[in-house]
Amino acid sequence: MQQASKFGIYLNDQEKKVVRINSPYWFPQEPEWVFLTPEVNATLLSIRELAARQGLTQDAAALTWGTIPLREAE
Repeated sequence: MQQASKFGIYLNDQEKKVVRINSPYWFPQEPEWVFLTPEVNATLLSIRELAARQGLTQDAAALTWGTIPLREAE
């Protein structure tokens, strides 16, 4: 299952949002979204620390949980 390698936490620094991806329902698109960690159970505090440590955000305290987009009805 190659898609499982894409599971994890993604960061969109422009929107100051992070999302947890643990199913193939939707995968964030680069470059807006950056793969941060494969740890799907990471806490927001640890995510903020990781993003700051990796230099991916200037304001880690502003990061919040985002939501994945809903699929349009077919």
